[in-house]
Amino acid sequence: SSPACTELEVVMLDWLGQMLALPEEFLARSGGEGGGVIQGTASEATLVALLGAKARITQRVKEDHPEWTDYEILSKLVGYSNKQAHSSVERAGLLGGVKLRSLQPGSDRRLNGEILREAMDEDIRNGLIPFYVVATLGTTSSCVFDDLDGIGDVCKSRNIWLHVDAAYAGSAFICPEYRYLMKGIEKADSFNFNPHKWLLVNFDCSAMWLKEPRWIVDAFNVDPLYLKHDQQGSAPDYRHWQIPLGRRFRALKLWFVLRLYGVENLQKHIRKQIALAHLFEKLCSSDERFEIFEKVTMGLVCFRLKGSNEINEELLRRINGRGKIHLVPSKIDDVYFLRLAICARMSEES
Repeated sequence: SSPACTELEVVMLDWLGQMLALPEEFLARSGGEGGGVIQGTASEATLVALLGAKARITQRVKEDHPEWTDYEILSKLVGYSNKQAHSSVERAGLLGGVKLRSLQPGSDRRLNGEILREAMDEDIRNGLIPFYVVATLGTTSSCVFDDLDGIGDVCKSRNIWLHVDAAYAGSAFICPEYRYLMKGIEKADSFNFNPHKWLLVNFDCSAMWLKEPRWIVDAFNVDPLYLKHDQQGSAPDYRHWQIPLGRRFRALKLWFVLRLYGVENLQKHIRKQIALAHLFEKLCSSDERFEIFEKVTMGLVCFRLKGSNEINEELLRRINGRGKIHLVPSKIDDVYFLRLAICARMSEES
């Protein structure tokens, strides 16, 4: 409840939002109700957004069906994400007590508006109520970008909460040349990325912006006398924007990094690492034993030895067994592949 900590957080999330060129309605400086908050992890942001969406739809349904109980409404709610979305999205559904559907994406592994619309129509026919969608910009397994623009149109037309999870890849949007990947961001209700992943900020610092934080405040707000104060309403009460009551002063480390590097040096850092990823991609492509599994967009290269999953599992065992570098594998549609993620500040061509 320190006003200085709160003020710095408001300002830092506006700075960060401006660096990403987020729409003004996400920023506190717009004078609207939107603004940013620092969560611990992206998993937390996904859950917080889901709870806000749940509060919003419950109120809306009650206006139309005052006779329905909370339990009846809850049992009908359904949310959606790409099958390739992070496991924490499924977990948010479990914690929020609602059904979440993992949708099989198109052949390009992207979730698009068409697939989403069909799934929603099917659920509505079965008496369910779609209320929440997570669009992933940079999936964990292979860094694929959902079609945010198309998904946004579906959510807008049906008044459904759209949360954008850009946990890893969001940092790259500080470079104008990568912002085409977030086309349609103005249609989202909430947006989240982790400066602690790729923007040189120490863990934990997960930046989340909300257009209408009041839904989350209403979902969480329990105001006993011992937490009331004279300045209520004059600044955001961040305790109502998150799951825990107490919070750390995380805005300070963000301020240090932005002051120390400046926007241009942070852009250089991102560009250099993406260039290193393209170099590694070239090295793989020029060796006929290897194949690239997914188009390289950011600092992640998905590659494998041509042949069976077993020889790739053996290759990974050998690489990680040496203890020089550490790779994490993944599997999509029964194809096992290796992932080289360039994210250490000291990585060089050599």
